[in-house]
Amino acid sequence: MDLSNRTVLIVGGTSGIGRELARRFATAGSVVAVAGRSPGALSELAEEGLGTFGADVTDSSSVASLRDAVLARYPELDTVVTMSGVMLLEDLRDPAHFEAAGTTIDTNLLGTIRVIDAFTPHLVRRGAGTFITVSSGIAFLPFPPMPSYAASKAAVHAYSEALRAQLDGTGVGVAELVPPAVATAGQQEVNPHALPLQDFATEVMHLLSQDPTPREILVRGVLTHRWAERDGAYDDLVAQRSRALAMLPGRTG
Repeated sequence: MDLSNRTVLIVGGTSGIGRELARRFATAGSVVAVAGRSPGALSELAEEGLGTFGADVTDSSSVASLRDAVLARYPELDTVVTMSGVMLLEDLRDPAHFEAAGTTIDTNLLGTIRVIDAFTPHLVRRGAGTFITVSSGIAFLPFPPMPSYAASKAAVHAYSEALRAQLDGTGVGVAELVPPAVATAGQQEVNPHALPLQDFATEVMHLLSQDPTPREILVRGVLTHRWAERDGAYDDLVAQRSRALAMLPGRTG
């Protein structure tokens, strides 16, 4: 991927990983637009020279409006990054968790599908372009306190694989970004092993620039997650991660 000559839309890029990648693409020389729900963050990014659009990936009409606005302003759009996501704790012993599960699936999985559906016809008509989906190391090595997050990201992985197969021959590629815990959005406070955001972004941009672009963008910090089952470490690692269930209200282990 030529990072210096892209027209990139990052949906969910108003904070954290998405915001940093938007800046990295812009610094590399690409034209970058960001979509999200935070007016304050969008205003800040606009002051940095990025294109900005309000959008809610849980609302189909909002995503359709985003598509129309983006393509009117950036008809040469060739890269769409689906960053939107939420991470919520759930106690599966309490049926009240279902609301959190619904929010998680609607944002992480269905939100990803809504965005992809909105821009697929445009990229296919161009005969060239890239979707960058975002799953998680937790898709491959579940974190038990966040069951629907893990399930949604595993689904994004499977969906990315199917999308890549169905778009084969169209000129539109699919790269799946698989982040580990990254020191953003408070992750560094609960996980001392969270990867520094700047280090993560540097490695991601390096991997994206490889020729050919890898199907999965795997920084070194996520390899243990990605290959836990293959390497025979899966059961032990899930058991270790299950200790974190103590963080759920009313739980001691």
